[in-house]
Amino acid sequence: MDYAKMIDHTLLKPEASETQIKKLCEEAREYGFHSVCVNSCYVSYCTGLLKDSDVKVCTVIGFPLGAASTAGKAAEAAAAVKDGAEELDMVINVGMIKSGDWDYVRRDIEAVVRAAGKAAIVKVILETCLLTDEEKRRACRVCREAGAAFVKTSTGFSSGGARTEDVKLMRAEAGEEMGVKASGGIRSLKDAEAMVNAGADRIGTSSGIAIVNEYKRLEEDL
Repeated sequence: MDYAKMIDHTLLKPEASETQIKKLCEEAREYGFHSVCVNSCYVSYCTGLLKDSDVKVCTVIGFPLGAASTAGKAAEAAAAVKDGAEELDMVINVGMIKSGDWDYVRRDIEAVVRAAGKAAIVKVILETCLLTDEEKRRACRVCREAGAAFVKTSTGFSSGGARTEDVKLMRAEAGEEMGVKASGGIRSLKDAEAMVNAGADRIGTSSGIAIVNEYKRLEEDL
């Protein structure tokens, strides 16, 4: 299993410095991670650092609450794509889900998908810890209808992170059209394996180096 190619090497803390972001990019290049996931102010910087590598630049939209206006999310997405982002992890509007306004939720996602165009894929963060199982199922269906490429469990900034039961539910609803990204609290190889076995195609974590090194050590011991 090539875990490195499944990992979005992530640093989204508000205090993340340019020096730390540079180190993140260097690590992603060294370990061959799928992408770096950073706040949008660093997209252009990361694009420059990674321009001659296979590592993609991923950023977050409407993060971490998902409560920004649709126009604001679309503008943020367009700016990120212009700066070089190839993947956009947008936060779903949980408040509108709780209000039962699924048309708003769909239009919100569609606007970001349109802004991304063919330049970037969109992953929709459901923030599963705030939703009922039925809301998670319906959210996955709406994401698929709106043209999202992935559904994602969590921001890592709310009351809970990725759970295997949520990944299984999302995998069942995503169908063949969408991928499933697990993120939030994935810190060890055991955590990553559990998520992959539950159906995750991608892992968002700040512990990618530890996970890959642990896997390499196990391989060497075989």
